[in-house]
Amino acid sequence: MSDFEIAELKDRVVLITGSTDGLGRYLATTLGAAGARVIVHGRDRDRAAEVAAEIVAAGGPEPWVITADLSQLAEVDRLADEVVARTPRLDVLVNNAGIGFGSPGAPRELTPDGIELRWAVNYLAAYRLGRRLLPLLVAAAPARIVNVASLGQLDLDFDDLNLDRGYDGVTAYRRSKLAMIMSTIDLAAELSGTGVTVNALHPATFMATTMVTESGVAPASTVAEGGEATLRLIADPALSGTTGEFFNGRSLSRPLPQAEDPQARRRLREATDATLTAVRG
Repeated sequence: MSDFEIAELKDRVVLITGSTDGLGRYLATTLGAAGARVIVHGRDRDRAAEVAAEIVAAGGPEPWVITADLSQLAEVDRLADEVVARTPRLDVLVNNAGIGFGSPGAPRELTPDGIELRWAVNYLAAYRLGRRLLPLLVAAAPARIVNVASLGQLDLDFDDLNLDRGYDGVTAYRRSKLAMIMSTIDLAAELSGTGVTVNALHPATFMATTMVTESGVAPASTVAEGGEATLRLIADPALSGTTGEFFNGRSLSRPLPQAEDPQARRRLREATDATLTAVRG
């Protein structure tokens, strides 16, 4: 990523979910130092304030800090409401917040909404937030949505999307990431002609992040490696017309075949909308 390409985002508004640690923090501080107006999101206000202070110390504009727990759909909606209240446009949305495998043998967890935790945070929150913020993205077009997914994917079991049976954290994580890619393809088609592109990527394998170390896996990549691949999707002019794609790092890739099945994506979309309706009304 050249300095010129990053500088193209000067004065643009960028929301990065989960920007207080790991990949999200790398993206927030890099883009903020380059002059982007970053919306720093996290669950902990003190940690978010640290990221904001780091951006200002690097000469970037004062970031906006919004805290929200994305495991709760009411909090996802509040995050969207606060973004709408602060700005009439959003140039980039990076759905980065996520929960990994968890520690080995960790039990299944439900959110206050009764949804399996990884499905709620890794998939439903990004699905809901993206759609709530579409008017701001369209207003800013050309604009981009970047979904941080994974090469670690598993086919969805439409009879058990909430993982009531045979739970383990790896399965939960991998299904949630495939669902994110499936929704990426759908949303890209929905936004055709608007100037808003939507792509997903696997930034790098087992980056040295809290998520990876918590799972007991030895890091295999640096956060900077994943960060550079993600910045390319955020800012590279050569990708201005690319949408509905999945990348492995900097290379165009293919997700599991289920993601490319229109009927499977329709079933997921219908199940997702039914869940959101049941929870939010």
